[in-house]
Amino acid sequence: MPRLEASLAQLRLWDQGLCVRINHAMRIRFVHRGLGLVSRLGDGIFWYALMLALLALEGARAAKPVLHMIATGLVCTAIYKWLKSRTSRPRPYAVDRAVRAGADALDPFSFPSGHTLHAVAFSMVAAAYYPPLAWLLAPFTLLVAASRVVLGLHYPSDVLAGAALGALIAQGSLSL
Repeated sequence: MPRLEASLAQLRLWDQGLCVRINHAMRIRFVHRGLGLVSRLGDGIFWYALMLALLALEGARAAKPVLHMIATGLVCTAIYKWLKSRTSRPRPYAVDRAVRAGADALDPFSFPSGHTLHAVAFSMVAAAYYPPLAWLLAPFTLLVAASRVVLGLHYPSDVLAGAALGALIAQGSLSL
């Protein structure tokens, strides 16, 4: 057991150190502003706009994909809120003075990244119905994930966990 605890402690130090280094990118004005905008769009604005655009362009044919995205989003929200309440991991800027918050947090906890979880899940579901959208959704999802660490709101492990959960939830919903 001491070996496992030592390994976990080492992993936490690596995660924190990487978070600090990535957060330094926020010092570059256009990076801070650009990823701040991406993060804000990832709050839901981008996904709601996508669903409305699909309905406007495809009409009734988009109902199934949009309802699928909504159902997936609800499952994602329930799971990430449950996990955040159980882990109660503080955000990096609340723990380390070297990390600056580049945006307002939606809640005090960081694990997992809900933005990344939703971005991966929504992208996978939307791309399953509309494969040509993948060229737009994949880069946006990567930017959402990066923004969360650069802005000091999440550790890299929070983002990786959010991405993995989002992929599992999306894949599960697409398998049904």
